[in-house]
Amino acid sequence: MLRGNLPRPVARPAGAPRRRLSAQRLVGLSFLGLIGVGTLGFLFLPGLYTGEPLDWVDALFMATSAVCVTGLSVIDVPRALSFWGEAWLLFLIQAGGLGILTLAGVIVSLTGVRMGLEAEEAAGPVSSVLPPRAAARVLRTAVGFTVAIEAAGAIVLWLAWRGAEGDLRAAWLAVFHAVSAFCNAGFSLFSDSLVGVREDRSVISMIALLVIVGGLGFPVIQDLRHRFRGEHRHLTLHSRLVLATTAVLLVGSTLLYLVFEWDHALGGLGSVDRWLNALFMGVTARTAGFNTVDYDAVSNPSFFLTLTLMWIGGGPSSVAGGVKVTTAALLVLLLWSRLSGNEHVSLGGRTIPRETIQRATGLAAGAVLLLGAFLFLLLMVESNTERWADRRQLARLVFEVQSAFSTVGLSMNATFDLSKAGRLVLVPVMLLGRIGPLIVLSAMTARQRRRPRFRFAHEDVLVG
Repeated sequence: MLRGNLPRPVARPAGAPRRRLSAQRLVGLSFLGLIGVGTLGFLFLPGLYTGEPLDWVDALFMATSAVCVTGLSVIDVPRALSFWGEAWLLFLIQAGGLGILTLAGVIVSLTGVRMGLEAEEAAGPVSSVLPPRAAARVLRTAVGFTVAIEAAGAIVLWLAWRGAEGDLRAAWLAVFHAVSAFCNAGFSLFSDSLVGVREDRSVISMIALLVIVGGLGFPVIQDLRHRFRGEHRHLTLHSRLVLATTAVLLVGSTLLYLVFEWDHALGGLGSVDRWLNALFMGVTARTAGFNTVDYDAVSNPSFFLTLTLMWIGGGPSSVAGGVKVTTAALLVLLLWSRLSGNEHVSLGGRTIPRETIQRATGLAAGAVLLLGAFLFLLLMVESNTERWADRRQLARLVFEVQSAFSTVGLSMNATFDLSKAGRLVLVPVMLLGRIGPLIVLSAMTARQRRRPRFRFAHEDVLVG
């Protein structure tokens, strides 16, 4: 064995600054801290309930579901919470949707102080698909755009509800549902979610639009903003991929839900309302959690389609969950390139970096493994409960775990029936579904340095 003059480790000088937290730790600690604050609020803030207060398990579950913008609930929100309880829930939804690091990044950037690299990375991994120093602009745009879109959506919803609910009640319903929709949370102030208003086309259309926009991702929104202002001639490859994949999923899922549910879950509606509610099912299944049908009564093909859409989710660096539309698209492109005998994955005259393909496949594989592990754990926890002893109930638990991991919030009426232990199992599932992709991607350090003889120019896309 050769011995060389290896450099000795240099001790950190006294008084030198300590190493800062990594991006993934900042994200994890920020969400854990906000969940802790939300749980304490549900436990100790006065005036949040109309009846009995939540115990610590349900308080933790509700805080996690709100901060992770999941939408699963163990209570009937409009009946269990007072106005102040609903306001506390809305605060957690908005804070979790934007991400407290994004909010902090906006505040810091507005004061003219440069953010640390760790904070920029944690607030949004956009540097690989946006121009230099664009991350700060994305952060500044995030809050302003969010407030503007939510305000516009709230105005439309207020106009739709003011006649039946009165001005003040309609205003609160409009604000709550606009924020919940844009943040893709899916919490509603109606006990049946949106089943009772599924024939109100203005309400369904506005909420669907808010969910879609919120699920695109701030890098896409920023890119569209530059394009409409004439600052860019073309959209980035990432934006084109997100928009195209989203459109394909919406059109395809709408047509499939129409075929599967025309005379079933959508029966009794007029033709236009069937089309609109089928579109809404395709929108909400990928991340939002609002429902206009009873998912415990949908057909088996619709059940499987909903699971697939939940697994895919929305766009990267958005409030949406799932493995993200770019991951699903890259997996399809990878399969096509392999079947075509191509070594590289190319799209739009550009070659997708091999490292990005590896991250996409690793993220997809990790999601499947985590889902399987947590489903098995939930089955063990609920095995002693008589209600879940029937094997036919397995589908409901599969749906519940997928909904929690993808931060969707749809349920086949199973959340209320879970034991305390089962609810505790879903808490880390929701948290990992929200912050897990960043942690997983940060842990992937393998890089391949081989250079091919020929390739298109590189242009990266976000994953996770």
